[in-house]
Amino acid sequence: MPSEGSIGARILVVGLAPALKGGNRTGLPFRGDASGRWLRAALERHGLGEDVVRITNAVRCVPPANRPTAAEVAACRPFLVDELSSPDLRAVVALGRVAHDAVLAASDLRGFAFGHGAVHALGRLTLVDSYHPSPQNTNTGRLTPAMFDTVFETAARILIELDQAIVDIQRKPYIQAVDSRRN
Repeated sequence: MPSEGSIGARILVVGLAPALKGGNRTGLPFRGDASGRWLRAALERHGLGEDVVRITNAVRCVPPANRPTAAEVAACRPFLVDELSSPDLRAVVALGRVAHDAVLAASDLRGFAFGHGAVHALGRLTLVDSYHPSPQNTNTGRLTPAMFDTVFETAARILIELDQAIVDIQRKPYIQAVDSRRN
């Protein structure tokens, strides 16, 4: 299953795998099932559209028993490596431990423990962890709307802080030139 959203997106949401009755049926990640409704509602609440967010999965096809094997994750790793190489990308939201581990493996990194709301600096990218919005997690209260919102608030804040840092860097030579003229 292909990813969805702009190639120039600044946030990449990585899920587990297409759901049998969701993405597998619609041909798009997180479409047509409860997990997709949760994800897309959260993105909408934060004004994060397809121009800013790209959505993909660690595994590109529906896994047997709805749980991908290590071999399937490894076979799909080149697709995730490609997604992570986008020059505009700055933040990655991993939905679940499998997605978290797949992002680390695709980045050739280890040693970052998964935890809901955890934030990890991975060089030019920042990884933000979330429980997966599966009915198993949302119906039991393991993942609440407020918890999910916090994850996307964090991802959006990362972009805002990076944008401000870029503005500051761009303004610095101008400010230095003005200051030198005053002296």
